[in-house]
Amino acid sequence: MNVLVINCGSSSLKFQLINAESEEVLAKGICERIGIDGRLTYQPEGGEKEKSEKAMPTHTEAIQFVIEALTNPETGVVNSLDEIRAVGHRMVHGGEKFASSVVITDEVKKAVEECNDLAPLHNPANLIGVAACENLMPNTPMVAVFDTAFHQTMPPKAYMYGLPYEYYEKYKVRRYGFHGTSHSFVSKRGAELLGKAYDETKTIVCHLGNGSSVTAVLNGKSVDTSMGLTPLEGLVMGTRCGDIDPAIMEFLAHKLDLDVDGVMKILNKDSGVYGLSGGLSSDFRDLTDASLAGDKKAQVAMEVFSYRVAKYIGAYVAVMNGVDDIVFTAGIGENDDIVREQVCSYLGYLGIEFNTELNKGLRGKETELSMPGSKVKVFVIPTNEELAIARETLELVRK
Repeated sequence: MNVLVINCGSSSLKFQLINAESEEVLAKGICERIGIDGRLTYQPEGGEKEKSEKAMPTHTEAIQFVIEALTNPETGVVNSLDEIRAVGHRMVHGGEKFASSVVITDEVKKAVEECNDLAPLHNPANLIGVAACENLMPNTPMVAVFDTAFHQTMPPKAYMYGLPYEYYEKYKVRRYGFHGTSHSFVSKRGAELLGKAYDETKTIVCHLGNGSSVTAVLNGKSVDTSMGLTPLEGLVMGTRCGDIDPAIMEFLAHKLDLDVDGVMKILNKDSGVYGLSGGLSSDFRDLTDASLAGDKKAQVAMEVFSYRVAKYIGAYVAVMNGVDDIVFTAGIGENDDIVREQVCSYLGYLGIEFNTELNKGLRGKETELSMPGSKVKVFVIPTNEELAIARETLELVRK
């Protein structure tokens, strides 16, 4: 069964067409820099990688380009959309409504839409992906795989906020966590590389991309994670501020004469490394180039980002009373050697011996970055959220 996996991020759209039974990837690619300029990378299995600059002001255009690439008479891998038997969609926030993956219905879409205010950069993009695919493939089953599901194992001491308890009872205000599909997939692979049972391993996963989060995985279960009620909490990100003093919101509202929506726009879209770099870019490739050229704001942005990651790693070592392996994954984690080295420069106290030479220039390849005698192992493990989503989709569609 061919399953098309659509993974809409806040500024990117990964896609793979997978034979879900054999787990063979028939074609894959990514739409990058959505809302900035737009770039499509497409590669059929065994074929050449094609790159093209395409205007992508929104995710709608990006998905249209994906469909055109898959059905292209010359380089496509299917003759028609009829050969795609199911579509698996990454969904960011299911609130407490969804603790597992579901077949998408009108009721499911409505429930996801009700969570839009909890993930304003993501849920609308996810639903655009669903709508575009339903329009093109009206008779093809669609499955939603939720980022929040993996973190449902967190104990109350990790997910409750220091707010009146009634807000949890009435409005379900709590930590949910995100990137669960990635944290689950990568932590399992980390245990395999360690040669330990998954349910006997202490892993810290650093999923670092335009949206970033760190998760403590104790014996195969998420016990704490850096994102919260929404994907705004935690690390400094591409355009999101991460952890700040909540009183800053009131301070800015008075200074700039803004309402809550105005302040939230700043925190969600104008902050993070984009804001710290003076509006230079939210893309770490741009920041790295500027930093190496001597741009002080770009340097500060990258240092703040790495410092925050290291703080969370230290906190989660305490939460689990130790750690066996630390894993870097996602766009920045897999490809940015400067960030990896900056983060690990703070972790010598763990007995980590970091292989700086092997790290240099390493991009997107599964590798151990710790030396043989290192007490804690450090890995780069490319995430494969798409395969994890395809597995879930196949399981539900077969029922």
